[in-house]
Amino acid sequence: MAPKKVKSGSVSGVKKPKRITVETKKEIIAKHENGARVSDLAMQYNMAKLTTCTTLKNKEALKAADVAKGVTILMKQRPKLLDEVEKLLLVWINQKELAGDSVNETIICEKALHIHHDLLATPPSTSIASVEEFKASRGWFDKFRQRTRIHSVIRHGEAASSDKKAAEDFEKEFNKFVEDEGYVSHQVFNCDETGLFWKKMPKRTYITQEKKTLPDHKQMKDRLTLLLCANASGDCKIKPLLVYHSENPRVFKLNNMLKAKLLVMWRANSKAWVTRMIFMEWLTKVFAPAVREYLETNNLPLKCLLVMDNAPAHPPNLKEDLDLEYDFIKVKFLPPSTTPLIQRMDQNVIANFKKLYTKALFARCFQVTNDTDLNLGQYWKDHFNILHCISLIDKAWNEVSFRTLQSAWRKLWPDCEPERLRRF
Repeated sequence: MAPKKVKSGSVSGVKKPKRITVETKKEIIAKHENGARVSDLAMQYNMAKLTTCTTLKNKEALKAADVAKGVTILMKQRPKLLDEVEKLLLVWINQKELAGDSVNETIICEKALHIHHDLLATPPSTSIASVEEFKASRGWFDKFRQRTRIHSVIRHGEAASSDKKAAEDFEKEFNKFVEDEGYVSHQVFNCDETGLFWKKMPKRTYITQEKKTLPDHKQMKDRLTLLLCANASGDCKIKPLLVYHSENPRVFKLNNMLKAKLLVMWRANSKAWVTRMIFMEWLTKVFAPAVREYLETNNLPLKCLLVMDNAPAHPPNLKEDLDLEYDFIKVKFLPPSTTPLIQRMDQNVIANFKKLYTKALFARCFQVTNDTDLNLGQYWKDHFNILHCISLIDKAWNEVSFRTLQSAWRKLWPDCEPERLRRF
């Protein structure tokens, strides 16, 4: 006879007792005071009679308790101020939900810190000493989410097959090439393009337990293309190329902005795509001068290797198209259908950049919407412009760490060991 299956969430087939929240216990007390019998209450709330009696025995303390939603037990060590923070935070989440705004973990934690700071600054505040270390950490957020039952929902508004054999063959060829040519990590660069929906609201938002979905909303899908480039040692990031659908946005004219002074190389076409002409401009006007200066400054041999995929914007005869002035640049193209496996920028670098961009964006949105009467949708639609976006792109790109950039090469170039440069 086969052994009995043990249900998930149980130990030795015994169900884990369900914790009853303080607000549910208050309901039980109120119904008992209105004449409900203990046995009926135990059945209604799926509790043991002894547990129900214990709840009624402690009714005075429970009725006097003023705790945040979802708290199951009364603890002397839980600061009263923290309960106030969570109650006000839940009210704020409800307001955002009704307004149709998106809120994620970062924004909720930022708001919690802001509420906590305001309560500390408003006398009289209680239990100040015990909550000075409140950091709105990931652990606190997880427990807050479990207590209040807020949950994440999706707002409704190319997986090419990879050639593993070609990737493995290229790895061997590449490693032999860099060894034979004597390249070090500081001289090997990689670039890749990525699309960025710089005003798109997130699909997921946290809402209260009572709501299952939110009304649909129109997504703002203003797209641009970025080309990011850095070396294997992670200490040389090249100025990004940004391609937009407008040559001269209105905000440039209003601010008398010179495109040459931007933190990115600005180019435009109707589809916001990188073309071969635009790529060659970036290569000769941004990449080559920056790499030359970097190598000369660090007393490195004037030679570099640029690794990239065979996208249509990358000229296949690039080496022949370059003038003698740029003969220190050599190019290696990745084989077709190998990008997800060995493309260095795809190895978490672009994902990390977009995460940092989103974090900086939401920090800015939180600050503005918290200090004004604007909601998130109004701010993004009417008050967040492409100049703000460029500033956040620069901030996010600068915050991509050496470790992230270096670790991305482990698959393609396992023997790559960046050495610390000595300044002369």
